[in-house]
Amino acid sequence: MTVVAAGAILWRLEKGELKLAIIHRSRYDDWSWPKGKIDKGETIAEAAVREIREETGLRVALGTYLAEINYKLPNGDKKQVHYWAAKVSDKALAESKFKPSEEVAKVDWKTPQQAAKLLSYEFDEQPLTALLDLFDRGLLDTKPLIVLRHAKAMARSDWKGGKVVDDGKRPLHDFGKQQAKALIKPLTVFGVRRVVTSPWKRCRDTVHPFATKRKATLVERSQLSELGNAKRPARTSNVIEDLLDSNKATVVCSHRPSLPTILKTIAACAPADLKREINAAASLRPGQMLVVHLNRTGKKPRVVAVELQESILVAD
Repeated sequence: MTVVAAGAILWRLEKGELKLAIIHRSRYDDWSWPKGKIDKGETIAEAAVREIREETGLRVALGTYLAEINYKLPNGDKKQVHYWAAKVSDKALAESKFKPSEEVAKVDWKTPQQAAKLLSYEFDEQPLTALLDLFDRGLLDTKPLIVLRHAKAMARSDWKGGKVVDDGKRPLHDFGKQQAKALIKPLTVFGVRRVVTSPWKRCRDTVHPFATKRKATLVERSQLSELGNAKRPARTSNVIEDLLDSNKATVVCSHRPSLPTILKTIAACAPADLKREINAAASLRPGQMLVVHLNRTGKKPRVVAVELQESILVAD
């Protein structure tokens, strides 16, 4: 049996000095990063954000994925833990509602060197090493640009208004509507504040539940539609280039035929190993998304990391 858990290394800058949050558990008398087991019906990333909230009282958005660590528990079971980096803002710290409990007695902010000395388990050093490597290269502070393929749509053959010329009005399948609701949490964990979508109904209806629930700005761009991309892919690229230069956490919802143009534009800002991963996402399934982590500092956008994410409902 494998127990799956998720968490993050929380970080912030205090007068230019990097500080990390480390927790002390009274029950085990140990020091570690905040983490916890996945609950039924949630993704690994959702579990990470929930556990951070429960153990530290902090509301955070996930940054770059750091590491997957595996080890054996005392009872012989295997444990797999996924870690992200997560920046803690001054506002989040001020609004923190941490209360000592039987599980977590203390949350301390330490320098990386101090935290490393306190860590009780050798395997907790792996995500720390990954985080410090990003920090040393000036790539720890990131923003997400999420590429989302719309949720499952009604088949053209089943749609009564299914003329090709009216394909922009083809709605979501009932399963797709469920997917749209299930996408709220996966988008929330990455701190999305703006939604940019194709104006076609199946795309708008995919992101509308999230935009409504989180009061996110919703912008329609005809260049992201199948027709807009087919006619002038250069204009589709221009929309993505503008988003790459923006500092807002954004999700872009579009169609399978438009994905190669969108992804090629993003890949132009990525190192060779990540270019392959980005372009491979042209095969995203309905309701699946590619989270692209971009640097917040520097004159030009640069892809730091990418990861595939999805809700608990994914169509074939």
